[in-house]
Amino acid sequence: MSGDRRPPLREVIARHGLDARRKLGQHFLLDANLVGRIARQAGPLAGRHVVEVGPGPGGLTRALLATDAASVTAVEVDPRAVAAIKELAASDARLRVVEADALELDLTTLAPAPRHIVANLPYNIASPLLVGWLSQAAAWERLTLMFQLEVAERIAATPGTPAYGRLSVLAQWVCATELRLKIPPTAFVPPPNVWSAVVVLTPHPTQPEAAMFTAMERLTAAAFGQRRKMLRGALRALGGESLLNRAGIAPDRRGETLTVAEFDTLARLTLAF
Repeated sequence: MSGDRRPPLREVIARHGLDARRKLGQHFLLDANLVGRIARQAGPLAGRHVVEVGPGPGGLTRALLATDAASVTAVEVDPRAVAAIKELAASDARLRVVEADALELDLTTLAPAPRHIVANLPYNIASPLLVGWLSQAAAWERLTLMFQLEVAERIAATPGTPAYGRLSVLAQWVCATELRLKIPPTAFVPPPNVWSAVVVLTPHPTQPEAAMFTAMERLTAAAFGQRRKMLRGALRALGGESLLNRAGIAPDRRGETLTVAEFDTLARLTLAF
């Protein structure tokens, strides 16, 4: 079905009573040109199976269906949006709708490889969703995700900068990260109080084992739990000064000064400590 035969998104929102709800972190994108640009950030989707989280009234979903993706699976917790997306599914057999909380799902079970995630994430759960997906990075070809700009900047931050922290290390440890598009509040309905940004994460060819990822989660949580604390104190429960000496890292350094490679060395040593 061609895009011009589908009802306008504002009509879909009105018909389904889809007023955006703050508790669900909802801010809808209705501009067809903008959602098309976001979909293109994922790269060629021919033969790929795409999972979208939080489709709302379906603006980005329509853009994904306009590509050559083999399938699109939309995961939505809001029953009102589910009804709206099911209308869209009736016009395109490639679209499947899953009514569920994405935090409680293993998205890798929803689509075969090669898989992509493309999503305008609900801001209130974006960070925990990302960490969960990073732990399964090997299962994904690419993740194209919209966050609040502040969160996007953390993901792409470099050591020694104010934004560098736990999300920076976890994301860059398993993926090449690139902040692509910055989007003003006025692009959304209703407008959020902050700018947003699209980040593209491409998993590295080699991924850590599950135990290593868990070790890195513990390590980064400790290192950045009190940012001004020296590592000798911040990492005391993980080996403290002895661990740092084995890694060749000065105990008086702070977490925000360590490179991802140095965190990798520490995580490996904590498993053997």
